Amino acid sequence: MSQPVRQVAVIAHAPSKNTRRLRDAVLRGIANPDIDNVTARWIAPLEAGPEDVLTADAVILGTPENLGTMSGALKDFFDRSYYHCLEHTDALPFAFYVRAGQDGTGTRRAVESITGGLRWKSVQEPLICRGPFDPAFEIQCEELGLMMAAGLESGLF
Repeated sequence: MSQPVRQVAVIAHAPSKNTRRLRDAVLRGIANPDIDNVTARWIAPLEAGPEDVLTADAVILGTPENLGTMSGALKDFFDRSYYHCLEHTDALPFAFYVRAGQDGTGTRRAVESITGGLRWKSVQEPLICRGPFDPAFEIQCEELGLMMAAGLESGLF
């Protein structure tokens, strides 16, 4: 008996070469050849809507730190989707990463505040990629994607 295919919505703002590298690493992790029954779909936050969340089995959010908080594009996604998802996505597994040139604390707090209100279930500590760009950030993002895919495939979440 085959398992149903699970879907991860990757809603990530990737306006720069480095943020695109992180997004692509997350997608590579989900597409790991050891994972058979999980697929991913990247949606830019300005194009994403509540239907993308309502049809997903899990969500990975990605954002650069802009002025000490999440990008305006990710905030716009939440503004348009929050009330449509409220009461329909309780305990939705999610994870997120932040490309933080400085600290990332305000961005983390903002994302956790909104996802807490939605009652989504964080399945991993937020990944805060701080300071000058480091290629190790890509490895960490790939591991984040793989962890989400493996957890979905195994039924852990």
